[in-house]
Amino acid sequence: MMTLRPMVVLPPLIFAALAVLFYWGMGRDDPNALPSTREGGPVPGLTLTAFDGATPFTRDDLASGEVVLVNFWASWCGPCRAEHPQLVAMAEEGIPIYGINYKDEPAKARNFLDELGDPYDRLAADPNGRTGLDWGLYGVPETFVIAGDGTVIKRFAGPITEGILEAIIRPAIAKAEAHQ
Repeated sequence: MMTLRPMVVLPPLIFAALAVLFYWGMGRDDPNALPSTREGGPVPGLTLTAFDGATPFTRDDLASGEVVLVNFWASWCGPCRAEHPQLVAMAEEGIPIYGINYKDEPAKARNFLDELGDPYDRLAADPNGRTGLDWGLYGVPETFVIAGDGTVIKRFAGPITEGILEAIIRPAIAKAEAHQ
């Protein structure tokens, strides 16, 4: 009878255990969904500066009775460029979008909007990232759906694609409208 040595058996056992662990982990909730402690609560504070002559906004503006999207973006962000056509399309539909330019150079941010179009009803800058910290930002782009009473209904991290718009953003807007 042949005996197996531990060094022959151990690597395949470790591999099998890791494979089972990874398979189990993949079957869990959406791995791209980042938890947000802001959903269901009031909008956090805003520490913003003016953006190149654009109409800024305050926390009170986010609780003025209208559902709005708050979109954090930057000119240096590739995914922001990828999502921009969706923002422009939503703005053309009449969906109000408030933009926060995040840790960006003002001239580069203005060139970005001049090149791709400006979908923002109101726009401000977060040059030091303070508002991003207060809002729990993971990075840009991130979009928040805000109910008319200033409640954060949804936070979406990442670029808004056509599929995300239909599956996540529009239902969140409908929920925000019903929340009022």
